[in-house]
Amino acid sequence: MTDEPVREVVRRVGVRRVAELAGVSPATVSRALREGTPVSHDTRERVRRAAASLGYSVPVRPLTVAVLARFPTRWFFAEAVAGVEGVLSAAGHVTQLHNLGDPDARAHFFATLPVRGRADGLIVVASAIDTTEAAALDALGIPVVVLGGDMPGRPRIGIDDRAGARTAVRHLLGLGHRGVALVSFDPDEANGRATTTDRRDGWADAHAEAGRPRGPVVAPGAGVTDGDAAAAELLSLPAMPTAVFAMSDELAVGVLRTLRRAGVAVPGQVSVVGFDDHDSAAVAELTTVAQPVRRQGELAARALLAALGGDVPGDVEVPTRLVVRATTAPPRVS
Repeated sequence: MTDEPVREVVRRVGVRRVAELAGVSPATVSRALREGTPVSHDTRERVRRAAASLGYSVPVRPLTVAVLARFPTRWFFAEAVAGVEGVLSAAGHVTQLHNLGDPDARAHFFATLPVRGRADGLIVVASAIDTTEAAALDALGIPVVVLGGDMPGRPRIGIDDRAGARTAVRHLLGLGHRGVALVSFDPDEANGRATTTDRRDGWADAHAEAGRPRGPVVAPGAGVTDGDAAAAELLSLPAMPTAVFAMSDELAVGVLRTLRRAGVAVPGQVSVVGFDDHDSAAVAELTTVAQPVRRQGELAARALLAALGGDVPGDVEVPTRLVVRATTAPPRVS
């Protein structure tokens, strides 16, 4: 009888076995075994003990975060994405940007979900998500954080747009102007409708508080050339309003340009207030409502990393502030 060596069968330990022993999800195991990921101390220690007892280790892999933005090249979106990317890259993670500004590209994204299996988490920047789109994102099974928009059930980082607009119009009414004209975003642009509605409501609130009639409303779009068109429309009215509130600094800069080309003195004849504190606002000496957009991006990235670490981040409201420059003054006394 020949003695054959006894072969020991070694069973490979997988992440699911470690997760079962530690009482956490497999995704949490992967994060807990990597340095620099947001996992609570107790959870990390529990996972490490379980992994050590089973002889398991996980290879280092950076997290990938998908960012959905409607207009990535516009100032607000570019600033927000820069804030997100700064936090993620500092922690060794990857930012994956998706442009959803074109309706066809947006439809294709939600039909195919190219981030499936490629992204660990997702940040939606200033874009309303309808019920069908929300269901598609839910089906991914990854954490989602909203920056500036609204998606019920998901943590939101952003400002109070209504309060910011109210502050802008209060400033103009406080100077003695009566009906402040509103230069609005396009109300039919569905994916930005919440911001448009909130800022219009703030404009209306201030008039109601002061007991003054509202000024005219023009709604050309969102860019500088749209501001040009808005100013041209206001100039065509029988009586030009003495004050204008624009929903963005880009719109306000277009308004300023066209008014000045038409020989209208700002703020001598017309006062103008914008919103955002865009890079061009200081150059144009524009009075505006400042919001820290890059900071919002940073907070959104941190909230997502916290969610990936097993925490439940809450909503964060970032304050705005009025920055008074040279485009506002009391109306001329006739």
